[in-house]
Amino acid sequence: MIRALTFCLAMTCAVQAASEPAKPAPENPPQEKAPEPKPAEPVSREATVEIAGKKIPYKVTTSKIQLKKDDGKPRASIFHVSYIRTDVKDPSTRPVMFAFNGGPGSSAVWLHIGVLGPKIVKLPGDGTTPPQPPVRVADNPLSILDVCDLVFVDPVSTGYSRAESDAKPGEFHGVNDDVESVGDFIRRWITENQRWGSPKFLLGESYGGIRVAGLSQHLQSRYGMSLNGVVLLSSLLDFATLSAAPGNDLPYLVFLPSYTGTAHHHGKVQGDRDALVRESAEFAFGAYATALLRGGDLSDAERKDLAAKLSKLTGISAEVWLTHDLRIDPTFFRGELLRAEGKILGRFDARVAWDATDTSSPFAKYDPSYSLAYGAFSTAMMDYLGRDLGYKEDQPYEILTGKVHPWRWDSENEVLNLGDRLATAMRDNPKLKVLVMGGYTDLATPPEGVAHSLRHLLDLPKGVRKNISTTHYDGGHMFYLNPPDLEKTRRDLVEFITSPVP
Repeated sequence: MIRALTFCLAMTCAVQAASEPAKPAPENPPQEKAPEPKPAEPVSREATVEIAGKKIPYKVTTSKIQLKKDDGKPRASIFHVSYIRTDVKDPSTRPVMFAFNGGPGSSAVWLHIGVLGPKIVKLPGDGTTPPQPPVRVADNPLSILDVCDLVFVDPVSTGYSRAESDAKPGEFHGVNDDVESVGDFIRRWITENQRWGSPKFLLGESYGGIRVAGLSQHLQSRYGMSLNGVVLLSSLLDFATLSAAPGNDLPYLVFLPSYTGTAHHHGKVQGDRDALVRESAEFAFGAYATALLRGGDLSDAERKDLAAKLSKLTGISAEVWLTHDLRIDPTFFRGELLRAEGKILGRFDARVAWDATDTSSPFAKYDPSYSLAYGAFSTAMMDYLGRDLGYKEDQPYEILTGKVHPWRWDSENEVLNLGDRLATAMRDNPKLKVLVMGGYTDLATPPEGVAHSLRHLLDLPKGVRKNISTTHYDGGHMFYLNPPDLEKTRRDLVEFITSPVP
């Protein structure tokens, strides 16, 4: 009976449906909403590395974290590689360091396989000789993984990090937007890995120092995340220290000690290198600074005396200094110091001297130190990611890209300077330590630039100024490519991470 009733109802509905006129199809039928993209699945590997005579077991994870808007829609996927030591009883209290390079537009490859991680690119000799391609990574016995977990971060548009479909890449290409997005990543990683109880460190190389200064204040004010330490490796805080312009002679002062260190390396000035560099810095911010401030008021005799002193400190003739109105920029210096030998110097590492392509040019036309490193690091990184870590993507891994330009400097009518943000972070967190690391032959971000910026943190309380320490190395921007400097880098970082606040 029930089956018969059900059959009749079904037939009645079918007849009624057949008798009703057909409804016209809508002109624009509703489209099914595409599913939100998901970040690639993490890939993890277990491995060991021998550091300081001990085998250190670790887990390396290659992954992306998806940043989201307030409404939950994806903004960007941040590619990163993390190394976690696995024989620690309570990982939640173990130190963790977030490391990134600069550019803007650089991935973290240089710090990742150049100095900090358990795998490393090894260049021949003292790091100034080109390697035989292809280059591969090897175990790094001087990694700091024994004392600190490591997270290498590629900002948006670098490495494999990309803006999602509902966001424009340019939304992340600016000083403040970069700080905000990297800060959001750090918050997410710390939360997802249950590391709020861990001592936290940031290390930034080159423009990464700008990012570190911004993050030190942003993480604290936005998320209440107080840091334990900040490392400025071959960094800067104030672009006025690098960009000479009419009325701004500061870069000429900042670069002078690096000219001295470079000239000493190439045998153009004689004596104790460290003493000469100190003398050069004292002269730069003393008599030389006063002279440049006076501008055209200098007498001919004063100009000749200054040129003679500058020649003694740099190996560049007094006549050349006079011809250039006592002001020589680093690109000219790189082409001039070894002009008689037909060589030009590297910008990132002025120890590197290769043949000039145009001996008549007054300037260095390329950077041999960049040429030496770029291919080696690119090949080694791609081989390591794919073969060792098992992570592959169809899109290119952006080692160093111009796609982030034009970069928004967010400084209105001022030259970008983030020193005040670092000072604020140290004021509000008196236990925050800062380590400044610089190379004597760095003609990209000379050590005296950040030193000048730190001296001018006038709002920094005197009680926390003692938390800043500075150390120097024989090499250039990537001084860790020089084996003795690599050893010193490990010693300095281990002491910084493990020592109490003074």
